[in-house]
Order: sequence, then structure tokens, then C-alpha cells
Amino acid sequence: MTAPTLRPDDPSSEQLWTVVDDLAVEPPRRRRALAIGPTGVRRANPSWVAAYKLRLVVTDTLLIAFAVGGSQLLWFGLDNEQVQVSDGSIPWLSYSVTSVLLVAGWLAALHFYGSRDQRLLGAGLDEYARVADASFRLFGLVAIVALLVHADLARGYIITAFPLGVALLTLSRWLWRQWLRRERRRTGRFLIRVLLVGSAHSVEHLVGEIDRRPYLGFDLVGACYTGPAPEHGRAAELEVLGDLDDVSVVAKERDLHAVALAGSEGLPAGQVRRLAWELESTGVDIMVAPAITDVAGPRIHSRPVGGLPLIYVESPSYEAGAKIAKNVFDFAASFVLLVLASPVLLAAALAIKATSPGPVLFRQERIGLNGKVFSILKFRSMRVGADDELARLLADQGTDDRPLFKVDNDPRITRVGRFMRKYSIDELPQLLNVLKGDMSLVGPRPQRAEEVALYDPAASRRLLVKPGITGLWQISGRSDLSWEDAIRWDLYYVENWSLIDDLLTLIRTVGVVLRSRGAR
Repeated sequence: MTAPTLRPDDPSSEQLWTVVDDLAVEPPRRRRALAIGPTGVRRANPSWVAAYKLRLVVTDTLLIAFAVGGSQLLWFGLDNEQVQVSDGSIPWLSYSVTSVLLVAGWLAALHFYGSRDQRLLGAGLDEYARVADASFRLFGLVAIVALLVHADLARGYIITAFPLGVALLTLSRWLWRQWLRRERRRTGRFLIRVLLVGSAHSVEHLVGEIDRRPYLGFDLVGACYTGPAPEHGRAAELEVLGDLDDVSVVAKERDLHAVALAGSEGLPAGQVRRLAWELESTGVDIMVAPAITDVAGPRIHSRPVGGLPLIYVESPSYEAGAKIAKNVFDFAASFVLLVLASPVLLAAALAIKATSPGPVLFRQERIGLNGKVFSILKFRSMRVGADDELARLLADQGTDDRPLFKVDNDPRITRVGRFMRKYSIDELPQLLNVLKGDMSLVGPRPQRAEEVALYDPAASRRLLVKPGITGLWQISGRSDLSWEDAIRWDLYYVENWSLIDDLLTLIRTVGVVLRSRGAR
């Protein structure tokens, strides 16, 4: 049994509710195909999953054939070159035959390593990771075989085919995922019909987490409560379908695909085990939502101890090695970005100087790693003296007691400043803060001392890592986020950051900025 984990929407993230067995299902208006499993239990075998996997197989085949065949044409043209070995050549082993074998082996590796596992469809990074892992292992095997038989494979042929194939496969899987999410959102198809089981408090919490991620396609059919049903909140909107003793009957009557156990309150181990036995013959699977949330999959491990499935949660990664790698990446990437953005920096500076009196750059004290004060650099997007007006504007809109100092329809912003903010051009000088070491490319939002003074103990954990030019708050709504959502994304980053996620966040930031989503 696999416990679900939380990961914010993106991208990179994207790992969320990992469910047990088959959760991708056909819409309720269509009958599910059932198959007899190895133990004689009738299991749900959703027809759309088979069709979706077939699409992936066809697409993978075409793209791999393009990558391998294109590499052969690039290096050998239309000539059918022989692969040279130490003893001369093998008559039948041409590069055309090698390409066919490589395509077949690549497809087999993708299948063998479960890159099309239906539990990975729609969310999370595991699908991309398995595509890359299968590809790396295949080409490692090719290198070993070539070494053992003393085959002299052209290096350019391999070096071209491999990265091109991985890039095309990853892009293809991402595009299919967008299609699946769009279909779920627009047509109501490909949904997972779920029954929630637990106490009113636990169900309310789980409903809130699911509602934040509609792209997962969870269709909440109703709830069976282990105590009194809620009278208020989102959970109160769900249809009450009974209690714990009614779950198996409801599962059959409502054509469910999964039963979600919300927490452990009111769910004795004996009854949960009995429920699992009752659901065995229905094709309905069980997923368990633990009380701990906002922890990414790499930090979670399950281990059976004496028949008891325990979940281990590793501590966040703050060790020196990871920090050094992040610092090196930040320095190198920010230097390159500064060089590439230099024409934009020059144009912005000239526009500011020509349209409003005052300095080009704006400096302000912000709170960084471990509470250290540093001076942040931005292009000036407001009139001179704008800071002196902040307290009055916040009081006027009634938000002076919140730790997120944002003014709606801010009158202090200049005409050029509004354009720069729309596309985050005003934040480009912060690349100098990254080079200096005060900031990171990706991290929590850098805040003022007055905002930090309003932190509670949970929010203070944002100071365990360097603030960033962009972050999960940036790609999840920017200024449109409430303080609660902003802090949730920032704390998620602090608890689960990795270099891979940083790279994915940077890539997603480009799309968010170009669409000017949440800009103020």
C-alpha cells in the first residue's frame, strides 16, 4: 500500500496523491471492464487507461525512431555502414540493424521500468524520472556490450541519439499530460470516483487538499463518517453516504474506483483490515492519507515492521554538500543570465531615467538566510518616496496587520514601472544579489523586517534557506496568492527543495512571466 504525498502544482513538482493500484478510471457513464487477477479477485481494468497507454507507445515509438534514425542519417547519410569490431566486421551488423535493435531495446526499457504505469499518469515527476532512468540504463548497457565485444560504435551516433531521444520523450509525456488534464477539466472524463472515509475534521482537511489540485481528476462522490457529520465547511457539501460499516455497500452501489481513508481518527486497525477484505472483490482500491502533509515523495519511505506499515519521513536537506551545489549553480546561472539580459537591463534603465525623476535602482533592506539583513536591488518602479506612503495605504485597505505587504491597485507605481512589473523586469537586478550570495535564484519570497516581525513559528522556517528571485509562490499565483497560500508554498519549498526542482521552477517561471500571471 502506497501512502499519498503532497507536492505543489506546476510543475516539478508535481507529485501528489500516490494511490494504491489502479486509480485511473473510466467516466461513470461507461461500464468498467473487469479482469480476473492472479488471485481470482476481479480488478477494475479501465478502458481509457489502455487507450492512453497505446497513445504513449505509438508516440514513444515514433519519437525514438526519429531520434535514432535521424542520428544515423546525420552521421552516415544513406550509406549502410558496417559496425566495426576488433576482428573485422560482422556481416549482418550494420548501423541500420543497430538502429532497429536500439529502438526496440529503448521501447522495452521504457516498458520494463514502468514509465507508463497508470499510477504515474497526470501528476508528479516520477514519470519523467523513469523515462530518463530507463534511457540512461539502456545506453549504459549498450556501452558495456560494445566494450565486451570490442565493437567500435561511432560516438557521435550515440551522443546525438541519446539526448535527443530523452528530450523528445520528456516533451511528449508532458504534452500528453496537459491533454489529460484539459480533458478532465473541460469534459469531466477520465475522473477517479472517490469515497472519503474518516472523522469530520480529517475529511475536511483532505477535501481542502484535493480541491487545491483539480487537475488530479478526483471526483468526490461523498463521505462515510466515523462520527458526527460536519455542519459547516467544504466537507459539509459532500453527500453523507453512511458510516464505516456502509463503505463496502456504497462502493458497489456508487461504482467507486477508490476509497480514501482520511487520517486514522476513528479508524481502528481491525476495522480497516476488514474493510480491505470486503473491498477485495469489488475492484475498488484503498488509498490512505496520512496526517502529515506538504512533504515530497523523496523524503517519504515506507517500511513494514512486524506487519505494521510505518512511514519514515527524512529530515529536510540542509547538509553542506547540497548547499554548495546550490550555491555553485546559482552563481553560474545568474552570471549567464546577467550577460544574456544585459540589453534588457540597459533598455529598462534608460526608460526609467527618461520617464520619471529619481534613481534607476531601488534599494531596500530585506531579511535573508537565518535572519541576516541585506540590501535588495530592483529597478525603481514607483515614484520617489513611495515607502513613506505604504503604512497609510495598507491601513486604508485594512491589511496592515498581515505579513504580506501588498497594495491593491497601487497608485505609487509609474507607467514604466507597471510594464516592468507585468513581466518581472524590475527584479532582474536581483541577479547581482545572487552573485553576491545574499539570494538564490529559487527560494522563498524575500520579505521586509516589518513583515518578518509578524511571523509565527511556522513562517519563521522560511529563513532556513536563502530567499529567491522566483519560487513556488511565483509560479503558483504571485501577487494573487493570499498570505496563507504564499507561506504554504514557501514552507513546502524549504522542506523539500532540490536542484532538479529548482531547475523546473526556473523553466516554469518563464511561462508565468510571459503570461503576466498574478502580476501587480
